[in-house]
Amino acid sequence: MVKLYKPKYWDKKISFFSILLLPVSLLVIFYIYLKKRLTKELNFKIPIICVGNIYIGGTGKTPISILLAKELSKIGKKPVILRKFYKSHKDEYNLIKSKLRNLVISNKRVEGLKNIEKCDYNIAILDDGLQDYKIKKNLKIVCFNGNQLIGNGLVLPSGPLRETLSSLKKTEIVIINGNKNEDFEKKILKFNNKLEIFYSFYKPINLEEFKNKNLLAIAGIGNPENFFQLIEKNNLQISKKIIFPDHYEFSKAEIQTIINEAEKNNYKIIMTEKDFFKIKNYKLEKISYLKVSLEIDKKEKLIKRINSLYD
Repeated sequence: MVKLYKPKYWDKKISFFSILLLPVSLLVIFYIYLKKRLTKELNFKIPIICVGNIYIGGTGKTPISILLAKELSKIGKKPVILRKFYKSHKDEYNLIKSKLRNLVISNKRVEGLKNIEKCDYNIAILDDGLQDYKIKKNLKIVCFNGNQLIGNGLVLPSGPLRETLSSLKKTEIVIINGNKNEDFEKKILKFNNKLEIFYSFYKPINLEEFKNKNLLAIAGIGNPENFFQLIEKNNLQISKKIIFPDHYEFSKAEIQTIINEAEKNNYKIIMTEKDFFKIKNYKLEKISYLKVSLEIDKKEKLIKRINSLYD
């Protein structure tokens, strides 16, 4: 399998490659502009929340979507998460299914929403889909990761952004995973001073399992360094890191090779929950994953804001 990694220059302020590719990025920006202008939005009978991102990958959209669905269920709503089908995203589909039942996967989001309208659901959460301009969204939530934020600030392929930050003008909520960042808040509020900004963070649950161990940490996610930082921030010792591309499909042989290395060096293997779901059918007992819960500061305020869609 070909391994495609995120270019390192995306997260640098300026580089030769980002400048070289700038003409292509300008064409992408123009294409997006035309697409927005020429695409007619479709309205649906139920409220639609879109949890999306501008920085491509690794911003925590799926955990936020799961949390919102659970919290809305607690207050009597009947939410459903809608995902567009991508063959390489089976890991995320399986992760969502393990957390809740209400998941619809469709080749086309519009068709998926039409089918959802025929069911008993009364609110749809688009996990991704911010750049699907055919769908009228009642609430747009844009997720950022506190470590990468906007990278070098340039649009693909010069940088990691799917579109320019001007798209925040039509966004209601921003959720930043990480520590409070007033400088970044000021930056994005220049595009929309009505933005409501929330912060999220991951709280590890099973740290005791990994204490006083030499860890072999594996990550096949959008921003693997964030996973490694979470481990080290909680006073765990990483002896070796192995990075795979986002949505990477591990072979059983690859996993066995990693297990052999761990046994040889007396490492304990730790990986993300999303990666673990890719290999759980192998029935390999010598691999563990870091269990985390996602917390949102001022969560009640966020849910109240979503609930106001029914007013």
